[in-house]
Amino acid sequence: MEKEILDFTVLIEQDEDGIYIAKVPEIGGCYTQGKSIEEVLKRIKEAIEVCLEGDKEDVTPLKFIGIQRVQIGKPVFS
Repeated sequence: MEKEILDFTVLIEQDEDGIYIAKVPEIGGCYTQGKSIEEVLKRIKEAIEVCLEGDKEDVTPLKFIGIQRVQIGKPVFS
C-alpha cells in the first residue's frame, strides 16, 4: 500500500519535572510526553498515526511560519 507523506509541525515544551510534551496544533487532542527528545519524537509520530487513523478525516498540514513568545502582565492577588 502506498502512503502519502505529510509534514506536521510539532511543538515541544518541557514541564517543571523535566518531562517533554509534544503537541501537533493541526490535530486537536494529538499530544504525548517522554523523558527525552528522542522518546517524545518517537511517541508523537505514533500519536499522529493513531489520530489520523481514528479521525478518518483529511487533515492538511498548515504552512509553518514561526513561533513567537509573547509576554503579558498577570495581576497578582494577595
